[in-house]
Amino acid sequence: MTASFDPERLLLTLHRHGVEFILIGGLAAVAHGSPLPTTDVDVTPDRSVENLDRLAAALRELDARIRTAEPDGVVFPIDGAFLAAQPRMLNLVTNAGDLDLTFAPAGFEGGFEPLFSESEEVELVDGSLTLVAGLEAIIRSKEAADREKDRRALPYLRALLEETGGV
Repeated sequence: MTASFDPERLLLTLHRHGVEFILIGGLAAVAHGSPLPTTDVDVTPDRSVENLDRLAAALRELDARIRTAEPDGVVFPIDGAFLAAQPRMLNLVTNAGDLDLTFAPAGFEGGFEPLFSESEEVELVDGSLTLVAGLEAIIRSKEAADREKDRRALPYLRALLEETGGV
């Protein structure tokens, strides 16, 4: 499945289905003014049964598949029960680009609930308010993940935080 990256369509689909989620990762940093490019959408969904069922409906609309070395990804049972069984993360390819479901982001092992208090609503697409992780939370998560790409992004994000009146 070779789909061009369309973060707006990904977010609109999640909103249309009433999915409760927090935008994290690179696109959340962009929402705060980061100039660093990103090629996927990372979200932390609320793990309530009802929300995971709504998320599954959105994923079906997006023809989601598990991202693998296979260009079309791998078909999986797209339902709330399957999503509930995922402990940390599920990397997907969709007809609108890559979507990563991060149930327990680095630095926020409790997932949605502890991250919620460090998030803010931002109008990103079509008048819809999207919960976006705060810049300090993004930095803390990238520090905890300690991946090479995160270490490269941290100086930019720290400078942005200082520039915008943060720490």
